[in-house]
Amino acid sequence: MNNEARTCPTCGKTIKGRADKRFCDDYCRNNYNNQLNSDSVNYVRNVNNILRRNRRILEETMEGVERATARSKAELAKKGYRFDFFTSIFTNKEKETYYYCYEYGFKEIAHDKCIIVRNKTQKLEAAGGKG
Repeated sequence: MNNEARTCPTCGKTIKGRADKRFCDDYCRNNYNNQLNSDSVNYVRNVNNILRRNRRILEETMEGVERATARSKAELAKKGYRFDFFTSIFTNKEKETYYYCYEYGFKEIAHDKCIIVRNKTQKLEAAGGKG
């Protein structure tokens, strides 16, 4: 048996108990793992925040509109829309590409213009329902 004193990698206290125990208590174990994963967790949180903001902007733009509406990309960008973040891409039979942020999407129709649409079936499918 190893008589060498083991120390907690988080706080440096001597570890007592099982031979394979790595941390002195649950607090130190959780703190260690939270610090270890903080970069990836922050990245995912930041991406999700951008996607939610993009969806909210498209939703507000579609307010009171049943099918589609045209807007300038500059107008959307001014509201904080990030065109490089989306959840899916759809290309229809006419080879038109739509960039979706959840159930809201857009397609470019000119250099600074786009058509914003809402796909009601995509929202139902994402929620587990049938279209």
